[in-house]
Amino acid sequence: MDGTVTVTGGKTTAAAVLPGVLRRRLAVVAALAASVVVVLGVRYAGDDGPGRTDARIGEAAYGAGAPWWHIASATDFLGDPAGALLLLTAGVIGCLMARRPRAAVLLLAGPGLAVGVTRLLKPLAARTIHGDENLAYPSGHTAFLTALALTLALLAAGRHGLGQAAGTALALGAAFAAGAVMGWAQVATGAHYATDTVGGCCTALAVVPAAAWGIDRTADSLRRRAR
Repeated sequence: MDGTVTVTGGKTTAAAVLPGVLRRRLAVVAALAASVVVVLGVRYAGDDGPGRTDARIGEAAYGAGAPWWHIASATDFLGDPAGALLLLTAGVIGCLMARRPRAAVLLLAGPGLAVGVTRLLKPLAARTIHGDENLAYPSGHTAFLTALALTLALLAAGRHGLGQAAGTALALGAAFAAGAVMGWAQVATGAHYATDTVGGCCTALAVVPAAAWGIDRTADSLRRRAR
């Protein structure tokens, strides 16, 4: 399924989108992240206002003047359907040009599933902002950008053969950086509370490794059957 191959024990196999050296560590990260999503969801279930921490962070970040407001708005756009489509299209084209269709699948599936999970969780948490119809937890925008950054980092780690320490540092560093940037933008524009963005970031950390593992298992199974 993937044009990139590696040689292991004399056998040629397709390169995995989730490097084997990272699977155990990211499985632990995914489990911890899922726990955070659940804990925060239970803690703020049904709330229609910020918690104490949210209020303090919101006071510091909300309503930033120029140029920060414009930067926050531009960052927010990346999580909108139009902005997300632009990013995903560019990424998929790059993967296909590099003859890595399995990577292209993950690039679509990882962020897509992360956003999908946030949409399923929002009515369950029933936390609102700016009115009863605006479900807030967890943040889909933050989940999307975190998932995209984590996916790209996993693909880079696999392509360059990074070890456990370097690969984990790259994956988590990219995910947390993207989550922090989009999280700040969501709070600065008043779209979410800070804890919503933490939930979104952790949703991505829980979903993307599982999606990558599933894609690798499915692709390897199809390859074996084709032989």
